[in-house]
Amino acid sequence: MDFTKSFVKAKNPCADGFRWYLRHHREGSDYQKVLDDLVNAGRVEDACWLLEKVGATNTVLELDRLEADAVVYAGSIHVRGSIEVASTLRAGGFIRCGGFLRAGSHVHAGDDIKAGGGLNCGADLRCAGSVLANWHVNVAGQIQAGALKVGGSVSCGGRMEIAGPAWVKGDLLVGGDLTARALSVRGRVESTGSLRVTEGVVCDDDLACGMHLDAGRGIRSAGDIVAAGAIRAGESLDAEGRIQAGDGYGVFAGLSVQREDWATSARVRALQMPGALMSGFWSGPQGSAECACILPGLPEVEDAH
Repeated sequence: MDFTKSFVKAKNPCADGFRWYLRHHREGSDYQKVLDDLVNAGRVEDACWLLEKVGATNTVLELDRLEADAVVYAGSIHVRGSIEVASTLRAGGFIRCGGFLRAGSHVHAGDDIKAGGGLNCGADLRCAGSVLANWHVNVAGQIQAGALKVGGSVSCGGRMEIAGPAWVKGDLLVGGDLTARALSVRGRVESTGSLRVTEGVVCDDDLACGMHLDAGRGIRSAGDIVAAGAIRAGESLDAEGRIQAGDGYGVFAGLSVQREDWATSARVRALQMPGALMSGFWSGPQGSAECACILPGLPEVEDAH
């Protein structure tokens, strides 16, 4: 792709950036050459802006190992070993490495981000595809991805937005709101903000959030289910520990189920009946004979037995 003065000017660059281009590439240049020169000149944000404006290419950069202060590549990056970048790592296509991926600032990709080892990011992690890591994922800022699959624990300093399913083999700790289509975590889940999933939540330890907890289908936890706000499930709520909403908030099950089907599809189980249970079919604590309980003021449904 050849860059000419008129081509660059049509992208409406800032005055300072356009002057830099005229000084260094007045006679035109190759797309990636311009990106590399911007990065080498310390103008990483300008390189990222240009990639946003022009878009990705089909080229693939293949290396045994990648070490750099910053990388902005228009195509995809495939590294057989590890990636060590002091600041920003940006690719128009995918980013894949067979070892660790470490970046001191943002990591952005137009497709998947895949690490055979762990993934450490000093700012935001964002990709249009999936985030895949065989070990841990530690992100100081936000995570935004199409899907998430991690073989260890995940720590996210800001909010997490996953358009598809999220699967985490360890703990999931989020310093903001957490949204996903579905959530499956082998460890504990902690979100300082609200937690919302379109489908269901499965957690093999405690589940806690700093505001509302919402699931379009069911919520199941091998520990406690605790929220500082309301707890709302389209179908059942199942905890081996306690289920507890915040002060003044309620616990709701079966919001997407007809009342006559609550006994089979809107069950609520916990060590004891939640004091703020507003809807659903209380069927007794885990490990005991079921004790069917219809909430006051709601039409009765037949006991499943």
